[in-house]
Amino acid sequence: MKLTRRLIPDIDILQTFECAARHGSFTQAAKELSLTQSAVSRQLSELENQIGVLLFERIRQRVVLSDAGQKFLPEVRRLLGLTEETMLRAMAASQSASSLSIATLPTFGSRWLMPRLPNFLNDHPEMALSVASRSQPFDFDEEPFDLAIHYGQPVWAHATCTYLCSEMIVPVGSPELCRANPIDTPAGLASSAPLLHLSTRPKAWASWFETQQAEVVSPYKGHRFEHFSMVIEAALAGLGFALLPRYLIEKELETGRLLVLFDQPLQTENNYYLVVPEHKKENPLVQSFISWIAAQVSEQQPDMSVIL
Repeated sequence: MKLTRRLIPDIDILQTFECAARHGSFTQAAKELSLTQSAVSRQLSELENQIGVLLFERIRQRVVLSDAGQKFLPEVRRLLGLTEETMLRAMAASQSASSLSIATLPTFGSRWLMPRLPNFLNDHPEMALSVASRSQPFDFDEEPFDLAIHYGQPVWAHATCTYLCSEMIVPVGSPELCRANPIDTPAGLASSAPLLHLSTRPKAWASWFETQQAEVVSPYKGHRFEHFSMVIEAALAGLGFALLPRYLIEKELETGRLLVLFDQPLQTENNYYLVVPEHKKENPLVQSFISWIAAQVSEQQPDMSVIL
């Protein structure tokens, strides 16, 4: 993609804009950036002229963001953050023989991937690794990761999705909750204690009850949480019963902090995929990681239901 130079602002000017917006003061921005107040004012005027909108309004002795400035600020902060991240990644890579950057689902990354990564790094001791969390597909041109671990459908623009595994979830609860709510049948779950729901999978409990042929009045009642990590912590705290993949709660099941109520797993409708941007498909380190993680997942059968 060819860039239009006149539309690309000076990064220093964007920093000045962010600083002035944060302080609500050109004077404070000038102090932080070691500039004169007139230099700050001149830079911001240049930015306003380039965009064609007023970014600040003067109210009494302060400057406040205009409506356009308020809309512009989050994008500027995102761009500055991405610029800094890019530079740090490049600096780290320059000090290593090779580098690999991975985007992964937050809970999958922290609970399953991290404990196993030392095994991969032992085989690549000179490599600099960068891991970040991403829950949704993104543009590899804007966020230059080498690969991503994705849960959903095998659809990703300008990238190749390789099947990794499906997911099996089971109902679990804390020992205290199970003692306080003895349950003999799957249908008894819904009436004994609250159900814990992952907000991105609101039909999971309804699907599980259906596979158990259990008639439940309202399988959608209960507490909702945005991430699996939150659901896990809620289950540990005894807030209710949860449907969780075994591979995310290995330690909790091993130590007895969570108990499987009925060993009747449900395979979820989506799968895990390794996503590689088209221009990275032949990267030897990417291919090495794909082979390694496939082997790790294969060792997890049947919890991760691998068909590789």
